Amino acid sequence: MTTIYVCIGSACHLKGSYDVINRLQALIAKHELGESVEVRAKFCMGNCGQDGVSVSVDDGPVCSLLPADTDAFFEEQVLKNCPAGAGKA
Repeated sequence: MTTIYVCIGSACHLKGSYDVINRLQALIAKHELGESVEVRAKFCMGNCGQDGVSVSVDDGPVCSLLPADTDAFFEEQVLKNCPAGAGKA
């Protein structure tokens, strides 16, 4: 199971963390990946000074994600790493 962690601390909340979470959940549903990808909220991930919402995939590095870039992030960081046959393209 791939886990996408999204910060919901104060700074990230103001930067659109709930928009990011909602979009990620919609993308997971669209690609039928509910059995292999999950989104989890997480409090402060230590990158409050960044421009976007702090997000990480599994144990990967924390990155700064603007809500408008969520689709590209999902394609590059999640879809490309899903096992063959998981969900649909």
